[in-house]
Amino acid sequence: MKRAGIIGVGSYTPEKVLTNNDLEKMVETSDEWIKARTGISYRRIAGENTATSDMAVKASFHALQRAGLDPGELDLIIGATVTPDMMFPSTACVVQRRIGAFKAAAFDLSAGCTGFIYALTTAAQFIASGMYRNILIFGAETLSKIVDWQDRNTCVLFGDGAGAAVISEVEQGGILESLLGADGGGKDLLFMPAGGSREPASIETVRARKHYIKMNGNEVFKFAVKIMEESTRKVVEKANLTMNDVALVIPHQANMRIIDAAVKRLDIPKEKVMVNLDRYGNMSAASIPVALDEAVREKRIKKGDKVVLVGFGAGLTWGANLIEWSLN
Repeated sequence: MKRAGIIGVGSYTPEKVLTNNDLEKMVETSDEWIKARTGISYRRIAGENTATSDMAVKASFHALQRAGLDPGELDLIIGATVTPDMMFPSTACVVQRRIGAFKAAAFDLSAGCTGFIYALTTAAQFIASGMYRNILIFGAETLSKIVDWQDRNTCVLFGDGAGAAVISEVEQGGILESLLGADGGGKDLLFMPAGGSREPASIETVRARKHYIKMNGNEVFKFAVKIMEESTRKVVEKANLTMNDVALVIPHQANMRIIDAAVKRLDIPKEKVMVNLDRYGNMSAASIPVALDEAVREKRIKKGDKVVLVGFGAGLTWGANLIEWSLN
């Protein structure tokens, strides 16, 4: 089995900033209320004519440049998103065409906010088996397009952005262990009711505001705290390591109270946790790769460090990757 690792990362977030003060003018809320309950100060919002693929392309080019790889050398592209450009074709196919990766196969997967971890775990298997040599994965979202800007409980949470990584064979380190999980019993805790085959788009579904994110915040919160701790511990234990061996944890950036509670349960110092939630909000599948890219650029990760990526999302889904960083 070949050893798969990340050889380049990149990200992109839109220029437009939506602050908590801006939201005060849109719904009944306040800067203090949002910060106290979420930890978010502002988020990035894509322009009216910006699609998910537009941001994914920019993040992908950054990742390829840092990997020193030409798009023509890619064998596969995996896109993780719940806000594709359209129902079909896949956003990965759109990205494949636009970056010029003409020999690459391409597909999307949908695992909510856990999407990037699902994509990374999937890519690692293709590398390990020897089927492919170079794989581009991205997590990209334009959640502002499906947020109900009249619902103060959800509209304050989400932002737009994209992160990407190039996965290839590495000589040392790489992805040491992964785990994935799902519980379809929680499908109604975080979902968008209409637009699929269950409730096709119609005048009635639009009038009923069924094309927006719906969430049971209390139940998602309880689930998230528990699963973030469990997944982190399990993926580290699978490698016969302890939390003392981990240099940095990069969690899904959903809510600061969730992160704080998970950190307390894990009994690790806050300095070992990457947080950029205050500046971006919840970017779903883009949250972890954007945070990873920032951690790399801020030199919070060095060669040989053990890093845990951990997330949860709609489905319900969850997952974690333990990586030994192989780049200088």
